[in-house]
Order: sequence, then structure tokens, then C-alpha cells
Amino acid sequence: MIRTSRFAPSPTGRLHLGHAWSAVQAHALARASDGRFLLRIEDIDQGRSRPEHVEGILADLAWLGLEHDGPVAFQSQRMPIYAEALDRLKVKGLVYPCFCTRADIAREVAASASAPHGSDGPVYPGTCRELAPDVRARRLAVEPHAWRIDMARAVAAAGPLEWRDAHVGVVRADPQGQGDVVLARKDAGVSYHLAVTVDDAAQGVTDVVRGRDLFAATHVHRLLQALLDLPTPFYHHHPLLVGSDGERLAKRHGAPTLESMRLAGVDGRALAGDLRAGRLPLGFALASA
Repeated sequence: MIRTSRFAPSPTGRLHLGHAWSAVQAHALARASDGRFLLRIEDIDQGRSRPEHVEGILADLAWLGLEHDGPVAFQSQRMPIYAEALDRLKVKGLVYPCFCTRADIAREVAASASAPHGSDGPVYPGTCRELAPDVRARRLAVEPHAWRIDMARAVAAAGPLEWRDAHVGVVRADPQGQGDVVLARKDAGVSYHLAVTVDDAAQGVTDVVRGRDLFAATHVHRLLQALLDLPTPFYHHHPLLVGSDGERLAKRHGAPTLESMRLAGVDGRALAGDLRAGRLPLGFALASA
């Protein structure tokens, strides 16, 4: 079996050092075993994705010396594949349409003194889960809707599951705590959870290298793999980079971009070599948790 890793950024802004940290590790894993390193552009958010950011991603990876294998995959070109996967879950009765707006959900959560929380915030209260069939059919015909997994039913159908992580070993899957997550958004036709699970299987990804911030999401992905009869990769959830203020690097926090480093004369291949060896630029560190 050829070991295959991937780097899968969203083209909603320029890459920063945290992206480089993850990409270097995924690239090194593949090259150490004469495997494949794939590039996938996760551009399902058409409202925020920009062609210039795709060009920037390619330029940044070239500057770092991280060559990818094969053509670049674009999620926006794979929507029929995600729809087919969603249809399979519909046939099994494991998803339901959700007509709630964010405001609706916020009101319900606020009204509950003990609303459970998942990794992304308050868990969806299940408002649309028990709609009568005739009400659901009538609303489906005229109202925008997302599709949510019926988590309790899906977990019962799949049975006990586990996955392996390079840093913590065998992990028993516990997706129940994430609630009825969205698998198809109103505005995009698919969500991150479903798209990434389908794509990793379709591209033959054997090793998923990504940050610890996505560890909780893997519980959901392991469930989807079981429900869709897809293979389970080996996971490598690495520590996140933080700046001098202790905050994780993120686009929305104004993290320094790789483009700015390149324009400042930084040697990209030397930077990649340092990251590969675990040497971080001055002022950056690994998060402790």
C-alpha cells in the first residue's frame, strides 16, 4: 500500500505559518515512505473562496519547496459525489432536513439552562428531528434547509467504533457529544464533515495530518466512514502553533502570512527545513494542549 497524505486548505485567505507547519509534516510523512502528497482545495464556501487565494496557496507551497503529486483536487467540482453520499444516508433514514436559522437555534439554546456543548459550541437541540412526515414534506417543497445527521440513530446503526492517532494511540469514537451536526449546508450543498470524509476515501488518503483543533471532528468522520463503508485513515493530530501572545495562529486573528515572509526575503526552503526538524521561528511555540 502506498502511503498517501494530503494538504487541504480553504482558499478564503492567505496561508500563514500554522498552515506551513501542517503542510511540511504531511509532505515529510509521504516522502519518508516514497508515498504521495496530494493537494486538495476545500472551496465549498463559494461566498468566501477566491481564485487569487488558490494562486497564493500554489505560490506559497512552491516557495516552501513542497511539491504535490498529481492534479490539484477542487471540492467545488465534486458536488455530485457528495450528493450521492448524502442520498445513501437518506435512504438509511439517518439524516433529516433542518429548517432552523442560526437565530432560531440561538434562541432555543438560550432558553435551555443546560444546553450541551460540542467542540464547535452549543449542540443543536434537535428542533426539526421529530417533525411529522407531512409537515416535513410540505416544508421541504418551499423552504431552504440543511441536512443533519440523526446522531443517536446513526451511532446505534454503526455500533462501537475506534480509530488510531499517532500521538494518543487507539481512540474510541464518541461522536454523540457533537450532536446532530450538519452534513449539507443550505448555502453549499455539503459540509466539511461529509466532504472531507468522502474525499479522503476517494483520493486514497492513508494518513491524515492535521491540527489538534480537528480532533473532535474525527469522531464524526469515523462514524461517517462506517455508515458509508469507507476506509479509515491513520490520523496524525499535531500540536498547533501559537504566537508570542499564546493565541493559536488563525486568519481571522491576523496571523503573519507566508506571502509577507516571502516578500521580506525569508528563504522558504530553509524555513520548511527548520519546521521539518521541529525548529520554530523566534516568537512561535507549540500549544501545550
